[in-house]
Amino acid sequence: MSALPPCPQCKSTYTYEDGGQYLCPECAHEWVPGVTASDDEGLVVRDAHGNLLADGDTVTLIKDLKVKGASGSLKVGTRVKGIRLTSGDHNIDCRIEGFGAMQLKSEFVKKA
Repeated sequence: MSALPPCPQCKSTYTYEDGGQYLCPECAHEWVPGVTASDDEGLVVRDAHGNLLADGDTVTLIKDLKVKGASGSLKVGTRVKGIRLTSGDHNIDCRIEGFGAMQLKSEFVKKA
């Protein structure tokens, strides 16, 4: 059995490899070996296809998303320009035409 690195987030030794990335079963952190963040915060955000996202990127929605408090929903294929990355569950801040300021999860977008 090969020695896998401990989780960088919680330091757990129970990490395992899935495809080309490592996963931690204790804190659910996922990371790609050898890839580091380019910004000062150490924030790494990936889209639904595993592409690295950066501030100012343009993304496209890959799923219809219901918006609380709105009569409509965001449709597949909606382009969002000039995103800002944040930490937390909804890790993309953006402004969508017709809806205003929104927070999105990176798992529902792909890099355009």
